[in-house]
Amino acid sequence: MTNKELANLMFPDVTKTIDDYEKIYPKRDLAEGAIVSRYAPSPTGFVHMGNMLSCFIECFVPKKTNGIFYLRIEDTDQKREIENGIDNIVSAIKTLGLDYNEGVISETEQRGNYGPYIQSERIEIYHTFAKYMIENDLAYPCFCTAQEMDETREKQKTRKERIGYYGRYAKCRNLDNDERAKRIRRGDTYTIRLKSNGDYHKKVHFHDLVKGDVIFPENDQDIILIKSDGIPLYHFAHLVDDHLMRTTHVLRGEDWLPSVPVHIQLFNMFGFELPNYAHLGLIMIVDENGSKRKISKRKDQNFAVRHFHEIGMPQLPMQEYLMTIANSNFESWRESNPNAPLIDFDFSFSKIGSSPLFDQSKLLNISKNYLSKLSAKEVYDNLYDWALKYDSDFASLISQYKEYTINILNIEREQKKPRKDFGCYSDIKPYIWYMYKELFKDVNYEWQNINNIDEIKSILNKYIDFYYDINDDKDTWFNKMKLLAEEFGYATNIKDYKNNPSGYKGSIVDISMVIRVALTSKSMTPDLYDIMQLLGIETIKERINKL
Repeated sequence: MTNKELANLMFPDVTKTIDDYEKIYPKRDLAEGAIVSRYAPSPTGFVHMGNMLSCFIECFVPKKTNGIFYLRIEDTDQKREIENGIDNIVSAIKTLGLDYNEGVISETEQRGNYGPYIQSERIEIYHTFAKYMIENDLAYPCFCTAQEMDETREKQKTRKERIGYYGRYAKCRNLDNDERAKRIRRGDTYTIRLKSNGDYHKKVHFHDLVKGDVIFPENDQDIILIKSDGIPLYHFAHLVDDHLMRTTHVLRGEDWLPSVPVHIQLFNMFGFELPNYAHLGLIMIVDENGSKRKISKRKDQNFAVRHFHEIGMPQLPMQEYLMTIANSNFESWRESNPNAPLIDFDFSFSKIGSSPLFDQSKLLNISKNYLSKLSAKEVYDNLYDWALKYDSDFASLISQYKEYTINILNIEREQKKPRKDFGCYSDIKPYIWYMYKELFKDVNYEWQNINNIDEIKSILNKYIDFYYDINDDKDTWFNKMKLLAEEFGYATNIKDYKNNPSGYKGSIVDISMVIRVALTSKSMTPDLYDIMQLLGIETIKERINKL
């Protein structure tokens, strides 16, 4: 039996050829140097920020060259696939504010001329390429059982030899086609293996955009290309998809680096142009015992993209932070270009670090800086949109008091050094809740140095009856606060108190703290004068009388 006859027996329903698919998916009509990259996740767990680092780079780089970024779903590991896995991926990309030219839009929708963009819908294409390999003696059916493979591995371990299916251990490699056909016809289960032409004692050289020049032994393993259920493994699907979709740059985790010799071999067998590879260091986190490890897409929920969406982390700070991880020179560029759009940054693969540590506090600081520069109206609009989804009661409240809320958010905002109290929208309510009478109930007062309730009431009553006037400007208001302090035996400034602590009961800081805590319950708040102006005299009196 000839190889072609065997191929027809194995793939009786395959009618197209590789040339047919070359015509269906022609080379893209793009300018020279335009980059085509893809984010190609598997829907087998939640999407975390480590995943998003590669997605972010894959989106950013083509934009610089007027290229193409597309989303492909690699769902060949269907045993581990989770419910709504594709929608979770699409949602994560949207959460980060990224967009793509082609690919999967939802569980049921795709756009673009190089699809299907879901691997499970491309089986016919993979089988066409596999049939070609059988016809040209580049692959063969393997009938080895799981038990036989286990026995082979044990022998290799005992002999201290390399583990794998190669050389004398490749039992099915030299079966004749008649024997293969006989076993196929009687229903024996088989996989399709690569018929490797590599020599382990020879070297393969290639240039990685991140790692630089890399040398590996050639691949001599007859790896599995197609499983017994007809589904391709990653190596084979990568060849077919990235060639037909005309991918120029493949970005992936450095754990795939040892697979490059296999991929070079496969591309060379078909005479296809090899894409550029960039193997990224895996983002690490510090676990509870202080050791570093990579993020788990099934365990580390606090690093899931949806977690950052749920807490209201804005998109741009997340992008900014990912760029600080992606390129070591970004932060110095940002310092020199504080207002420049991110797309102006000259990204370089050579500046990508190795195994960066994900620092949530740094992300939060970036976000605090970002939010501090927004107008109060912008913060309100974003806060309201977030609250509609995650805190509907608060959304109703701030909608009822829209202008009032905007004024609250504007306290110490439009100035040279604006406050940086919150880094995400879920932080805002804990900072401003006391400004709403509906929330100011059953409060826990954070009294400080002055904590005797009788003295507190005496100070407050004197202040309201004789000193406070809502029409006072800030200087007048503060001067009256000094008079109040002096009347109760407290220094009118901190310096006097420090120079003569025995001469005073405390300082004006203690007096203002009493008023601050009485009106807000908190010992740390934004500017007290502005808070009092917004609360108004009736609310101020009501809260003081409540004590």
